[in-house]
Amino acid sequence: MAVPKGKVSKARRNSRRANWKLSLPSIVECPQCHQMKLDHHVCKHCGYYNGKQVINMDAKEA
Repeated sequence: MAVPKGKVSKARRNSRRANWKLSLPSIVECPQCHQMKLDHHVCKHCGYYNGKQVINMDAKEA
């Protein structure tokens, strides 16, 4: 069985867990409709991605 070589202090143990924080998603402005959208995602308002229309938003409304 695996047995620890020596005692690990609370500070050393807790410092390993110090970098487990979450980061906020990067939100950018859509170049087409100027609404805020997630980076590297299709815009939910106009359906454009990388200057091309990917989703037809007119069909979504009906």
